[in-house]
Amino acid sequence: MANAALEIVGLILTLIGLIGTAASTGMPMWRVTAFIGENIIVFETRYEGLWMNCFRQADIRMQCKVYDSLLALPSDLQAARGLMCCALALGGLGLLISLVGLQCTSCIENNDKAKRLVLIIAGVMVLCACICVIIPVSWTGHVIIRDFYNPLLIDAQRRELGEALYIGWVASAFFFVGGCMFVCCNLQSDDKDSERYMYSRASDYMAYPPQPPQPLQPQQLVFLPQPQLQPQPVLSRHPSNNYSYPSRYPSVRSAVAYL
Repeated sequence: MANAALEIVGLILTLIGLIGTAASTGMPMWRVTAFIGENIIVFETRYEGLWMNCFRQADIRMQCKVYDSLLALPSDLQAARGLMCCALALGGLGLLISLVGLQCTSCIENNDKAKRLVLIIAGVMVLCACICVIIPVSWTGHVIIRDFYNPLLIDAQRRELGEALYIGWVASAFFFVGGCMFVCCNLQSDDKDSERYMYSRASDYMAYPPQPPQPLQPQQLVFLPQPQLQPQPVLSRHPSNNYSYPSRYPSVRSAVAYL
């Protein structure tokens, strides 16, 4: 029961991480104009994202333009595009696969081992999505901080960390926790698994086919010795001519003859 609750929590965390990854991928706020030094023009803000550049004037109007050429983009931006798309694909597939292996679903019945294996695969995919998110976000953040403290750049060329980077870090944390819940809650040894029994009211009963009759093998007869009954003396009023039964006690006739 506890594992089922943890699996549902992991599913919710994975869903939140997937939503955050999608938002971070589509948002243009990866790099924001830095207002430092003599750059006091605050009426216009420039945003640089994975897919477009945007200009916002006086917090009223925003204009965006999609990048014309992919090859003209810097290497960190090209890698960020591919890794974020991979993270969305892995996170979505992991979420769908985890629905099959949950204990509260009936996709795989009467096979607890298969359910655990499916959840472990889903957890590994979610952890891979976490890695694919944190690499481009951290790489872009490192480039922004490096250029910010570069003395060779003018103030107008320096940028600050945008909101999309923070959302990406939080989404990777949700992915990490959700994937760990899927994997750690289902790593059990075979000995512990053999001691668990599951009973279902809707279990299917299978009728086994009758076995073919086997030919009878001849058996050797064994004769047991029968015990011989010893005759007992019988007292009677009438004389008997049968004196073949020995006895330790004198008969009535012998007593009369003695007298």
